[in-house]
Amino acid sequence: MKKSIRHACITATILLLSFGPALAQKKYKVLPWKSQISEFQYLMQHVHQQYKQRLEDLNAAIESPISMREYRNSRRERFLKLLGHLPPGTPLHAGITGKIQRDGYHIEKVIYQSFPNHHVTANLYVPDGKGPFPGVLFFCGHEMTSKATPSYQKTAILFATHGFVVLVIDPISQSERIQLTDKQGHNLTRGATTEHTMLNAGSNLVGTSVVAYQLWDNERGLDYLLSRPEVDTTRIGVVGNSGGGTQATYFMAYEPRAKVAAPCSFVTRRTKVFLTIGPQDGCWWMPFEGRERLDIGDYLIMHAPKPLLILSARYDFFNYVGTKETYEKMKQVYRTLGAPEKVKKFTWSDGHGISKPKREAVVTWFRRWFYHDTTKVKEGDIKILTSNELQCTPTGQVNTSFPNEVDVQDHNLVIADSLRKVRKDFQEHSTHAEFLAQIRKTLGLPASDNTQINLDWRGSAANGNYSFKKVIIRRKGQVPLPALVAYPNGKTINKVVVWFDEKGKSVIADSTSLMEKYLNQGDAVILADMRGMGETLDPKQYNAWKYYDHEYRNVMISLHIGHPLMGQRVEDVFTVMDFIHSQDHLNGKTVEIYATGTAAPAVLHAAVFNKQISKIYLYHTLASFRYILEHPRMMDAYSYVLPNVLRYYDLPDLVRLVGKDKVVYHGSI
Repeated sequence: MKKSIRHACITATILLLSFGPALAQKKYKVLPWKSQISEFQYLMQHVHQQYKQRLEDLNAAIESPISMREYRNSRRERFLKLLGHLPPGTPLHAGITGKIQRDGYHIEKVIYQSFPNHHVTANLYVPDGKGPFPGVLFFCGHEMTSKATPSYQKTAILFATHGFVVLVIDPISQSERIQLTDKQGHNLTRGATTEHTMLNAGSNLVGTSVVAYQLWDNERGLDYLLSRPEVDTTRIGVVGNSGGGTQATYFMAYEPRAKVAAPCSFVTRRTKVFLTIGPQDGCWWMPFEGRERLDIGDYLIMHAPKPLLILSARYDFFNYVGTKETYEKMKQVYRTLGAPEKVKKFTWSDGHGISKPKREAVVTWFRRWFYHDTTKVKEGDIKILTSNELQCTPTGQVNTSFPNEVDVQDHNLVIADSLRKVRKDFQEHSTHAEFLAQIRKTLGLPASDNTQINLDWRGSAANGNYSFKKVIIRRKGQVPLPALVAYPNGKTINKVVVWFDEKGKSVIADSTSLMEKYLNQGDAVILADMRGMGETLDPKQYNAWKYYDHEYRNVMISLHIGHPLMGQRVEDVFTVMDFIHSQDHLNGKTVEIYATGTAAPAVLHAAVFNKQISKIYLYHTLASFRYILEHPRMMDAYSYVLPNVLRYYDLPDLVRLVGKDKVVYHGSI
């Protein structure tokens, strides 16, 4: 009874303090600098180092055609490894739900299945006259109108009136393909960028990504385009704007049948984006690209030396300096491969988007390579249609038009179900050491780390009848960890209590009743901020609310470099344990750890490796990764994500490794 009352009090304390303002933050501050961007700076140092090595490799490759081709092929292998397995090719079951005749061309409303019961809506623009014509895949940016967006219609019409068959594909989460809807088909999120990110979190857990889903939709779009008798299958090009430029970039790297490519308002350098607008939504990247030293330019290199036009804007929010730097490297690559005339950059003095000058430039470029015609294309007055006129489904949404529609969330759950047996087989056929090694690999941890810690004592802070000693715990190559330490007065130390609160150590430090209870019963107390929490919490302005994660910037860059944020926080737990061992009056004492929210799974992982941790208490946190798959709109979901983790283990498997008697959940989800 006493034990349950005790934990009820702790839970009440957490709830009361967590929702109040952090008035004590300054009082308990340990780090003597503006520390909120410490984790971001740590991550960017890794980003720069990885891309420094990438640039050295590329510069060496540019020296000869043989080495350049070797570089290109090795990068493609890395890309395919990150991309993972795509669905098998199944019948498209394509159909045409309407046709609109226009002046010089007609538009067909197309629906096909990229995998069983996963429907893709698209518009096909077909020139009048006798073909076969070159085919163009056009990939849309993040406008919710997608294929009906005026600039996209005008691009397709300009192509069609100059002798191209164009398939304009709705991406998932846009137009008629919103994935997270209610029964009436209404969007449950704010838009494409949010939904892409929500879906990507679950996708990453099962070893795939929104990049892979979009690529597969587009691959099947190509299969449909090639099935049309009006299309010359030897002359296929790809164009995309913004998020569609992202799709075009990955597609040209993957698909050898794409002979000419033109990404618009996307090409730059990852480092420039991280330092300006920050990591973008879930369709913009795949985990571990930095670890594999893949920059955006590498996907262009995978297309080389086939014709490539980079469409850009001087005042785009995608960093133009990065665009120029990427283009300069591409010129060197194409020169080495003997095709300097096949790469070009067209820049207009405007902002984001495929505006009229860019549309004219891209159609001129395609005419050059597919018709051997260098005449400059001019766009006249183009009349467009409404979204309703271009609509393919009867209800306006695939989720309400097809009773058995399988959306991305559904498909991820199917994959998760299939991974149960894979996970079981892995665990049954692995030794304990092999299982631990895989957990380390999943977390991005080194095989071992014997680096010594260094302590920097920074004075004290009093609160009523108790006081804390402030200490910075440093480990070479890691973010300094701020901590508060309190000892019972004149008593033999009973045990060590460690707290990691996701809202920062000041939340617990300011709880007089809780602290006095610990100290009165002879417990030493350590309150520490894991990186990205408390004193090192990333500023709100760098984490757009549309991503539903308060630490989105640091989470995404962590995944980019191959060291998930949860893995870094596991190292923080190791650091605190090393601190305990370094103190003669604490070493050998029983250690109990309490953690809340996103800090809790890091503690659970750490307890797998450190048997000195006698018990852990986890509050208001995730108890299974599957919850994210079942609830894709969960707040802060990405803070928990470990890519491909469900192939090897789920959180209950870790509880089993630690020992069920040593793990206590309160308010788990």
